[in-house]
Amino acid sequence: MIRVSRTVLPPLEEYVAYLEQLWDSAWVTNNGVLLRTLESRLAETLGVEHVVVVANGTLAIQLALRALELHGEVITTPFSYVATASSLVWEGCRPVFADIEADTLTLDPARAEALVTPATTGILATHVYGVPCDVEVLARLAERKGLRLVYDAAHAFGVRYRGRSLLTWGDASTLSFHATKLFHTVEGGAVVTANPSLAEAVRRLRSFGQTSPDVFVEPGINAKASEFHAAMGLCLLPRLPALIAGRREIAEIYDRGLTRLATPVERPRLRPGTDWNYAYYPLLLPDEGSVLRVQQRLRNAEVETRRYFYPSLSDLPYVSAAETPISRRAAARVLCLPLWPGLEPARAVAIAQLVVEELGAA
Repeated sequence: MIRVSRTVLPPLEEYVAYLEQLWDSAWVTNNGVLLRTLESRLAETLGVEHVVVVANGTLAIQLALRALELHGEVITTPFSYVATASSLVWEGCRPVFADIEADTLTLDPARAEALVTPATTGILATHVYGVPCDVEVLARLAERKGLRLVYDAAHAFGVRYRGRSLLTWGDASTLSFHATKLFHTVEGGAVVTANPSLAEAVRRLRSFGQTSPDVFVEPGINAKASEFHAAMGLCLLPRLPALIAGRREIAEIYDRGLTRLATPVERPRLRPGTDWNYAYYPLLLPDEGSVLRVQQRLRNAEVETRRYFYPSLSDLPYVSAAETPISRRAAARVLCLPLWPGLEPARAVAIAQLVVEELGAA
């Protein structure tokens, strides 16, 4: 079976070298040397001010929301992974879903503005597939309305927009370092911010609200990442350019193969000035029936695909939402093809050919 994603692992001896340090020190968690080193190198590599590594990407969103004291209504996107909406609900906020732009699939700032009320305290937007949101317009909206602005950037590791890291927009950006991501620590995530006070607040919250061994200043949780996870990140971070290049190679093979379609399929539009990371290869097929046919055709050939992201979050049973027809239509039509460094080019050619055969060649 060709999986839709495959975890990249470093040479075993590199990881073992870090494990030997841990065995010598017996310091395996609680803000250890490797974790602090990883945070520093991430900030340097990504070109950002503060990186606070936590146990997973969902906790990163929750800690950012808590540190920014968001409550009441938070405007968010209906087209993202479920963790975006669930984090808001978990933190006692009410998700208010604004529909998305049809071409980029990111939160539509005009629709978001129309939903602002006196109860609105913030915006949580997703750079879906690593495609930048309209960050300039959202920044002006947040400033004008006095709202906090958080980006779920789980898909956007390494993306640059208009010459700088995409993570530098907003009050905070959150990352996922799950094993399926471009860069991973097996499990993990991070909060990125230019605000030192906010970074310090997240550090307290990830460790029980503790400021010293005997002092607890606020309710916190245990969201710490271990030295074992940090070691994996330290092994993989220097490989970032190669990881992106490997994904780009497969994406370009798909691009060439799918030009043979009788009716070209749509892809999310990248904003001008985006240096993309090739985190996913999403197709927007003509309708849901086409998605199911292509998915079955590839499954018969032992090729896994995923409906990232289905369903539209506005259809979740534990939220109350107005209609979001653009998101619902996108969720019904989207299908992501396998994309990971090391996928054999010949197999990518064959996958594209199967899609063409199912949908019809020119």
